[in-house]
Amino acid sequence: MAQKSFSLGSRVKLSNGLTMPQIHLGVYLTSGKECVDAVRWALEAGYRAIDSAQMYRNEREVGRSIKSFLSSAANTSQFKRGDIHFTSKLASNTTYKSARRSISQSVKESDLGYIDLFLLHSPYGGKEMRLESWRAVEDAIEAGEVITGGVSNFGVKHLEELLASKPRIHPAVNQIEVHPFNTRTEITSFCQNHDIVVEAYAPLARALRMKHPVIASLSKKYSCTPAQLMIRWSLQHGFVPLPKSVTKERIIANGNVEAFEIEEEDMNMMDGLDEYLVTDWDPVDAD
Repeated sequence: MAQKSFSLGSRVKLSNGLTMPQIHLGVYLTSGKECVDAVRWALEAGYRAIDSAQMYRNEREVGRSIKSFLSSAANTSQFKRGDIHFTSKLASNTTYKSARRSISQSVKESDLGYIDLFLLHSPYGGKEMRLESWRAVEDAIEAGEVITGGVSNFGVKHLEELLASKPRIHPAVNQIEVHPFNTRTEITSFCQNHDIVVEAYAPLARALRMKHPVIASLSKKYSCTPAQLMIRWSLQHGFVPLPKSVTKERIIANGNVEAFEIEEEDMNMMDGLDEYLVTDWDPVDAD
């Protein structure tokens, strides 16, 4: 079990010795003003990390919103660029040259000077392209364009393949769909045994199980929303949840998980809800 106290200021240690915030705002399927507003509301509420991707086509909006916040009166803590953690992801695994160029384009698009965490978005493309793309991430780190590298949607076999290749830089993160209705224990255990932080996307199961009797009952017990309950479950497992919302009130509420701790018996009950519910794509078994 992970630490007991969590807030938007909580941080998790990475394999490269650095730390990153333990709650990130997800901006999947957001664009234009909706994206800019969501990022601003999150930063004003105390979030310090935003999760984007090339595939989301909103790197520019996220970057613009971060820069706008930093220079605004709302930045009462006088945070600087280094205090905000920005993630993006490579849309497709491809040749080294193409991947390297694509990473540089993301740095340019976001206009934040560098990317804090850059991930291979999926294992698609086959072994050779995965390893070439990872080499591009390593070189982007050495060039100062990226601070930390990781992967997303990698199954155990993909992680084993990458580690067996003896990479110059250890993948610090594996971002996968994880929530009480899809616990992915095999992957999360492998990651935690190999010093790879698990980031949990769709930690709210895209609201598909908010009215489940167990979720409803425990939300009432802990005087919290179903979303807060599921985010807290993720944190107590040591994961980094990426709750997504474009509603100001929900963004604020999703980051407010300090007031309660889920008891071990109830954590076990939530673990038992696993039904391998996939709410989007599921590339973890890709060749």
